[in-house]
Amino acid sequence: MQKNEPINTEPANMEANTLENEAADNTAALSEEQGAETPPLSELDTLKLELVDQKDKYLRLMAEFENFRRRTAKERMELIQTASKEVIVSFLDVLDDCDRAEKQLNSSDDIAMQKEGIQLVFNKVRSTLQSKGVVAMESIQQTFDVDKHEAITEVPAPNEKMKGKIVDEISKGYLLNDKIIRFAKVVVGK
Repeated sequence: MQKNEPINTEPANMEANTLENEAADNTAALSEEQGAETPPLSELDTLKLELVDQKDKYLRLMAEFENFRRRTAKERMELIQTASKEVIVSFLDVLDDCDRAEKQLNSSDDIAMQKEGIQLVFNKVRSTLQSKGVVAMESIQQTFDVDKHEAITEVPAPNEKMKGKIVDEISKGYLLNDKIIRFAKVVVGK
């Protein structure tokens, strides 16, 4: 069956109508012969009617399932396309702060005030990420773990205690809701 092709239930309906008409004709003919009494359908006719009814139910169920599958696939695509919207909207405030900080940098020569403004922007970025479930991994002086860290190089350990442990961190690793989204790039003591 093709993907976007509707399921055709007409042949089953035509067959059901034909069998029902035949059964009705047989019943009518028998009732004319016997007067007002209507004899029951033969066992074969009853089974044929049940088979046609079951085929019709099956085709309708398949059509409903196909519609369900298409609808859920469409909803999933919409969810994927708009999943990052919430995060982006939350960062628009940070972007506004960055614009204000840039204006302040251009208009003021007070270095202490500029540092304070930039530090506020950095803190807002960190808190926004943290509110979305992003947490930085602590790596320095931790035991090297291949499941969390990516070793860039090995250097001689400054002391025996630091052998097999992380001496320096080139780039931080991050967790999103306790799942690693970026491995920490580290320098390991040997």
